[in-house]
Amino acid sequence: MSRKHRHFKGAEVSCCVKYVLFGFNIVFWLLGAAFLGIGLWAWAEKGVLSNLSSITDLGGFDPVWLFIVVGGVMFILGFAGCIGALRENTLLLKFFSVFLGLIFFLELTAGILAFVFKDWIKDQLNFFINNNVKAYRDDIDLQNLIDFAQEYWSCCGAHGPDDWNMNIYFNCTDRNPSRERCGVPFSCCIKDPAEDVINTQCGYDVRQQMELDRQKFIYTKGCVGQFEKWLQDNLIIVAGVFVGIALLQIFGICLAQNLVSDIRAVKPATFATELSNTHTHALTH
Repeated sequence: MSRKHRHFKGAEVSCCVKYVLFGFNIVFWLLGAAFLGIGLWAWAEKGVLSNLSSITDLGGFDPVWLFIVVGGVMFILGFAGCIGALRENTLLLKFFSVFLGLIFFLELTAGILAFVFKDWIKDQLNFFINNNVKAYRDDIDLQNLIDFAQEYWSCCGAHGPDDWNMNIYFNCTDRNPSRERCGVPFSCCIKDPAEDVINTQCGYDVRQQMELDRQKFIYTKGCVGQFEKWLQDNLIIVAGVFVGIALLQIFGICLAQNLVSDIRAVKPATFATELSNTHTHALTH
């Protein structure tokens, strides 16, 4: 009898649960594969795959890690859930449930700790941004990430433009031969709506000017403060996204556990039916 329509004395595997879980996970599996592919392609373009020791050489944060880690987790979860549901494999389904439950628990713990230790988190955010300001020119992906953040939140540095003094290309020391000396990246500049072409030199020498003069050309607020303000302004949306993710995870765990229960209920009935058929066949012969 087909596995899709097994029905033994009231025990059956729900096709609805099975294929909803399958569809739910095949999307994650494909997205995970795409993220992994993008991450590996980015590393190949930067020559990281041909020299794996360079992974640890970057002083700041490599954004490619986000694609590798998130893609890897999604790929593993998607594979376990997809194949586990399709083949009615309780081992893969249990792995899927436990792994997803662990991620949910870690997210919940991180959220509670972030709320309790807000000041510590803020200090770590300052340290993280300053560390990446220092490594701004070391990696093109990191550079693009910082430029995006400064443009999106209309900010410059962790606390202000002077944070760029920590970068060897932008610091104001006499020993710095760079043309960018005492400047800031172009992403700190206030954009002129009339300009179609980005002026990448707009931040040159700007930190040699007085504070009031700077305000005409660059953003003077730090990214930490601007991010906090953005978070407060969009708290409902951000909370909604996290609640939505949590509900999806709970939904996935419930589906997997429901399917495992169905499979366990069907197995004794399958065995009993096969035994009965064997006995009947033996008697007729």
